[in-house]
Amino acid sequence: MISQERIEFYHREGYVGMENVLPDEDLAALRQVTDEFLEKSRNYTENNTVYDLEPGHTPKTPKLRRLKNPVQQHETYDRILRHPAILDIVEQLLGPDIYTNGDKLNMKLPEFGSPVEWHQDWAFYPHTNDDMLAVGVAMDDMLQVNGCLQVLPGSHKRPILDHHFEGHFAGMVTDQNFDDSDAVPIEVHAGGISIHHVRALHGSLPNLSDIPRRLLLLQYCAADSWCIYKTVDWEAHLGQFVRGEPTNQPRLENVPVRLPLPPVLRSGSIYEAQSIVGKSNFGNADAERCGEMRRCGDAEKV
Repeated sequence: MISQERIEFYHREGYVGMENVLPDEDLAALRQVTDEFLEKSRNYTENNTVYDLEPGHTPKTPKLRRLKNPVQQHETYDRILRHPAILDIVEQLLGPDIYTNGDKLNMKLPEFGSPVEWHQDWAFYPHTNDDMLAVGVAMDDMLQVNGCLQVLPGSHKRPILDHHFEGHFAGMVTDQNFDDSDAVPIEVHAGGISIHHVRALHGSLPNLSDIPRRLLLLQYCAADSWCIYKTVDWEAHLGQFVRGEPTNQPRLENVPVRLPLPPVLRSGSIYEAQSIVGKSNFGNADAERCGEMRRCGDAEKV
């Protein structure tokens, strides 16, 4: 369970980190299955519906940056999505009726690990209200040195920034006046979780350490939060519920909305979408660091 103090912190700041949520046996199972998928990625040379490959990936040296829809790929990930220890916490933040609207497993392998530029999840899928969040399950210690999640405190109460580039959605903040100087890291050890609000500005830098950073990201929504620009398949929607009961009565709140349209020029993952911009939105030295990692990746692809 989550303390009242942490609940208040989450609502005020838009994020919270919690240690020791998953027991060792669940953590070991996650690592084993993830290692198996990394090994299987040797058989692929291009991104597909399951694997998003890191620049420099080869059959000899596999580099996987994202496993897409892991809950659909293996029962272990599905079990963690429905884990009582996680859902008990989410229920205290969203209420008793909860469904999932997505999942992914982002990996930052040692001494590389692509950055994820500053963005707001809400920019990808605005809903009728913003009682939505993402839980990051740390499979390794998630620290600044290996590219932990970073967030701008209180940004979930501010406007939705422009995520478009040259007229198309780009999956990253493109506002010229954007300032990330107040960013803070969400550091948790293996078995802990991060939680961030759907409107919170967040991102992560490359992994320059020899420690992997594998993060299973699970998205949860209050039952009365409905996507405003996509048609809902009712039967499929019922299958997304992880706790409580569905409703066909959306709750409408006065929330800022900027649709992710026209759509991305490069689809497949956030990494592909962000690549059209060609430069980092991290400040100063961090931007140079991201740019250098990208140049190294491009060199390895040649």
